[in-house]
Amino acid sequence: MWTDVIRIFQRYMGTGFVMIWFVAALIYLLVNEKQKSKRIVLVYMPIIMLALYFNPLFASVFCKIVGSEIYFRICWLMPVIVVIAYAAVCICSRLKGKKQFLFAAAAMALIALSGRLVYSNPLYSRAENIYHVPDSVVHICDAIIVPGREVMAVFPSELLLYVRQYSPMVCMPYGREIFMGYNNEFCDAMERETIDLEELVPLAREKQCHYIVLREDKEILGNPRDFRWEIFGQTDGYVIYRDANVPLVIP
Repeated sequence: MWTDVIRIFQRYMGTGFVMIWFVAALIYLLVNEKQKSKRIVLVYMPIIMLALYFNPLFASVFCKIVGSEIYFRICWLMPVIVVIAYAAVCICSRLKGKKQFLFAAAAMALIALSGRLVYSNPLYSRAENIYHVPDSVVHICDAIIVPGREVMAVFPSELLLYVRQYSPMVCMPYGREIFMGYNNEFCDAMERETIDLEELVPLAREKQCHYIVLREDKEILGNPRDFRWEIFGQTDGYVIYRDANVPLVIP
C-alpha cells in the first residue's frame, strides 16, 4: 500500500519542480503570512492534506472504503498553484524597481520550465465539439433521446466515459467500473471480437436496454431481425439497434 501511495504521488508530481516550489512557498507563508484566515487556507490545510495523504492508516482505510484507483484525487485537494502564486505575489510586492521585475520574470520562467506541454500528451486530442466528447457520442445520444424520459442504452467501451458527460437522460447498464477490474458478463459479451446474439440479447433484455450500439466492423453471429432487433440508425461507424421487445413509452 505504501509503495502505491508513493508511486501515485510521484506520477502526480510530473517533473517534480512544481512540488518543490509548492513546499518552498508553504515554508515561506508559514514564516511570513500573518493573517489567520489565509494561513488556514494556504498553509494549515495543505499541510494537513499532505499529512493525511502520506498517512498509511488513512490510505489503508480510504482504499478499503472507496478504492485505491481514485486515491490520487486527494492530491487535487491541495491548492498547489494557488499557494505558489500567492507566495510569489507576496514576495514580488515586497520588492521594488528592477528587483521586482526580475523576480516576476524569473518566477514565470521557472513555472513555465517546471512542467511539460500538456498537449504533447498522447491522451489529449483536439476537441471535436463544444462538449469535449466525441462527435459520435453527440450524434448517437441525440438520435435516441426521448424528450421527457430516460432511455437505457448499452455502448462499446470506448464511448462509456463520454455518454454521461453529454446527457443525463441516456442511462447505461454499466459504466466506469469496468475499467477498474470489475467483472461484468454483459460488458464481456459486448466487447467480444464476434458478437453472439444468443448470448447478448438476453443480457440486454435483462437490463431493459431500449438501444444497443455496436461498431459497424463487429462481426455478428446471428440475425438481429430474428431477435426483434431493428436498425434504428447508423452514424460515425456505429450501428444503433432498437429492441422491439423492450417497451419504450413516449410521453
